[in-house]
Amino acid sequence: MNPVVDIQQPLAPPGLRFDPLIPSGGYQWWYVDAFSDDGQSGLTVIVFIGSVFSPYYARARQTGNPDAENFCSVNAIFYGPDRKRWAMTERGKGDVTRNRHYLQLASSGIDLKESVLQLSIDEVCVPFPSRLRGVVRVDLGTCTDQCFALDEQGQHRWWPVSPRARVSVELDRPNLAWQGSGYVDCNAGTVPLESTFSGWHWTRTDPINGESWIFYNRESVSGAKEGLTLRYTDGGGLQRGIALDDGPPVKPTPIWRCARPVARTSGPSRIIKTLEDTPFYARSKMAVEHAGEQYTAMHEYVDLKRFSRPWVQRLLPFRMPRRARE
Repeated sequence: MNPVVDIQQPLAPPGLRFDPLIPSGGYQWWYVDAFSDDGQSGLTVIVFIGSVFSPYYARARQTGNPDAENFCSVNAIFYGPDRKRWAMTERGKGDVTRNRHYLQLASSGIDLKESVLQLSIDEVCVPFPSRLRGVVRVDLGTCTDQCFALDEQGQHRWWPVSPRARVSVELDRPNLAWQGSGYVDCNAGTVPLESTFSGWHWTRTDPINGESWIFYNRESVSGAKEGLTLRYTDGGGLQRGIALDDGPPVKPTPIWRCARPVARTSGPSRIIKTLEDTPFYARSKMAVEHAGEQYTAMHEYVDLKRFSRPWVQRLLPFRMPRRARE
């Protein structure tokens, strides 16, 4: 492996690749989510180098200049009508093999062949151990070529790789198979998230008549707020729209009371299902009304002030065990 891509260069022009040079304290992640065609199932898979929510990486940054590659993980979550299966085991530098088109973390990996992204998953679920093993294939279709700076200094960048992907799931542990519509993006940064942001909320909609939306609202540690609205169409690609302020928030999550702010779209948003309810993070399936249509949407909110609190850092290892070869 010989990484050649500087993380401080734009993400999109070189194309989707897995060999970035990541500075100490920095990160890069590749994100996939999907809903099944029947509306009964969903998934989120995130592959991290420099795992931004790792308590081990956070602690290492306080005492030195850690190698981001020594804090990697695959967060694989499958949502079904009966139950959720959740895995996120942190790996070390000795578990990592990567090149331009391939990234292996212990027994799991991500591989790009032409326009198909294949996620090979072999993980152990927590908190109740069970095997999670199988393949997720993502047909990216036509990738976008626009990358966006999320802060004024350009230390954090986001590339909505494929707002309209096609996903197929074939797991043997458990026995699970479905197809559906999906979404792929990539984030990269040279400093920790919590050093720049106090939080953000993000929404992406499933397409209707070839059109979908992304709303990305951030709040900096200074309290300044900034929004980004993108409209994606099959024929026209990404088009930047008017940034939306925050609208009336929906109800916080039931257990940890994590907030769920939403963008002020042209109509109300409502929760279909709470997918993740944690002390600092909420993921939800929502119905979002905008531009005369009612969309099914994935929504997330991350509270980085809460994430940084000592009591949250002490809880995280129970959901993110570390099994690393350094």
